[in-house]
Amino acid sequence: MPHDHSHHGAPNIDAHSGDRRVAIAIWANGLLTLAQVVGGILSGSLALIADALHNLSDMMSLIIAFGARKIARRPADEQMSFGYGRIEIVAALINYTTLILVGAYLAYEGIMRLVDPPAVTGWLVVLLGFVALTVDTLTAALTYAMQKDSVNIRAMFLHNLSDALSSVAVILGGLLIMFYNIRIIDPVITLLIAGYILWLALREISGPIRTLMLGRPETLDVAQIIEAICAIEGVQSLHSLHLWQMQEHTAALDCHIVVAPQDWAKGPHIRNAIKARLGAAFGLHHVVLEFETSDETHCSKTLFESP
Repeated sequence: MPHDHSHHGAPNIDAHSGDRRVAIAIWANGLLTLAQVVGGILSGSLALIADALHNLSDMMSLIIAFGARKIARRPADEQMSFGYGRIEIVAALINYTTLILVGAYLAYEGIMRLVDPPAVTGWLVVLLGFVALTVDTLTAALTYAMQKDSVNIRAMFLHNLSDALSSVAVILGGLLIMFYNIRIIDPVITLLIAGYILWLALREISGPIRTLMLGRPETLDVAQIIEAICAIEGVQSLHSLHLWQMQEHTAALDCHIVVAPQDWAKGPHIRNAIKARLGAAFGLHHVVLEFETSDETHCSKTLFESP
């Protein structure tokens, strides 16, 4: 009975250059977070501390992403026969979950301070806001080219992009406090930052969850794949189909192919034709096909079947 596997790796990435960029971003965000926390305490600005906590979450996401990148490059072994690539999906899920917790905390603190807005030193808020904007822009620039190929780096890039926007809001708030003494603007900006963090995290977290749940890749249409397989000469039907995102850049498919008894000897030819079609049309290169004849199969005819 024909039964075949094929593998296809993720796109090649300049690993050492990428690691160096992430390391620079970690140090920059770490120093910025420390400066903002100290400045927020001295100035009494919750918005500045909110921005600092956001930057801290970015730094932690960078550290997690940095470690995940290292682990993901390990070759497959007897413990992890598919390799270690999915560690980056786990890291992304951790990062987005952390963002949700930070956003919820900031929303709570912002609401509490709306009742009695504290005095804020506006000039210090503006100064550190400009420093934060510079660092966030630098970090985003360092990782822009990398975020297209990594869910981890994309998560971090989006964090820093949102940080840059938060820094602009903090600067505007500091200016309003300096010139007009509008103290309530600080908790209001905090709530805006918290809302944006929650919206961003909740929107992006569905991707890692979908992958860890072995969901269908969003770019692939099951109906089109079934139609392409059934169009191959010799295929009568198929069942027990599984299509999932195996790693960030690798989708996988396995299913049972039913052929007529007189076509059993053509199994290898039919298998190769199916794999060639799936690879060319859908980029599916990790394919497992189980063949059986229509008069001897005892398997369920359910198209989608739980393992």
